Amino acid sequence: MPTVLYVRHGRSSANTAGTLAGWMPGVFLDEAGASQAEAVGRRIAGAGLTVSRIVSSPLDRCVQTGDRIAAALGPVPRSIHEGLGECRYGAWTGRALAELARDELWRVVQDRPSEAAFPSSAAYPGESLVQMQSRALRAVRETDDHVANEHGPHAVWVAISHGDVIKSLLAHAVGAHLDDFQRIQVDPGSVSVVHYTSRRPIVLRVNDTGGDLGGLRPAEAAVTAAGDAVVGGGAGSVGIGSNP
Repeated sequence: MPTVLYVRHGRSSANTAGTLAGWMPGVFLDEAGASQAEAVGRRIAGAGLTVSRIVSSPLDRCVQTGDRIAAALGPVPRSIHEGLGECRYGAWTGRALAELARDELWRVVQDRPSEAAFPSSAAYPGESLVQMQSRALRAVRETDDHVANEHGPHAVWVAISHGDVIKSLLAHAVGAHLDDFQRIQVDPGSVSVVHYTSRRPIVLRVNDTGGDLGGLRPAEAAVTAAGDAVVGGGAGSVGIGSNP
């Protein structure tokens, strides 16, 4: 099955202001965030990766990140998937993180995220973190199946999303409970990589902000098509720019 490069959008104006942006419109990349997104594009292009599709959250900061990655890669099919959108923080949307840290719900989000549900406001609906993870997983599975059918099992695609969304996807990929997803760090402009197989996901990178992106697909000897790992670890990885 294909390999997914999960890219968190570059740093945004809300990140630097310490505000929980959620689904607020008009939250754009700041200067540093634009540079981070351009750097991701250069890293992917420099690794010689053939990207079959770029799929983005509909929010401005992710679309802008996709614009900069696409500029480095040349013509690549692009699409938007609402399932990759930010968590719907409801009444928390637009508020200062320092203020939210005093809310009782903050401790639930930190310590028992599987029980956390954000209350709706007049302007923004809320959802639970379980609902966020579930719809993000559906989006990834739908897209991964489409890419595999169209481009084959060695295809690579890019999913541009948000910190909590990507953390929840990585927690699922490593078989961790959602209550453990706060143990994972996903920085702006970072790349995390998961190779999906018929048996299990194989996590290849987490929160990579500067490494060489070559050699991301597990070698044929290390992971079979069914997702079985070679006992002892195998001989390492090969590049994913072309089929072996």
